[in-house]
This record gives sequence, structure tokens and C-alpha cells, in this order.
Amino acid sequence: MPKMKTKSSAKKRFKLTGSGKIKRKHAFKSHILTKKSKKRKLALTHSTLVHKADEPNIKLQLNLK
Repeated sequence: MPKMKTKSSAKKRFKLTGSGKIKRKHAFKSHILTKKSKKRKLALTHSTLVHKADEPNIKLQLNLK
């Protein structure tokens, strides 16, 4: 049986933390930044964790058990 391939898009977007949670970056930080407040842009800079409901889907894409 062939090896399961990891989704390249998921590989680029998500990282695994030491405790096994999945880390992601915020959206809406790439363009049209002039109308967004400095506070909002700064908040979008920091990474956050993936919601618990979405974790199984992402783990499937990353071939994690």
C-alpha cells in the first residue's frame, strides 16, 4: 500500500505545538491595510490555536493520528 501524502496547503499553513495542539495564523493581514486600525493589525500579527471542532479535519490533512 502506498504512503499517504500530506496536503501541501495544510503543511504550509499549520504547525504542531509541543503539547499537540495546532497553531495557525490570522487571516486579513495581507493587503488593504490602510483602512484597518493599528490595534487590529497588531492583533492579527500574533498566531493562535485552531478551534477544537476543526482539529480532526486538519490532522487528517497532515496525516496525524
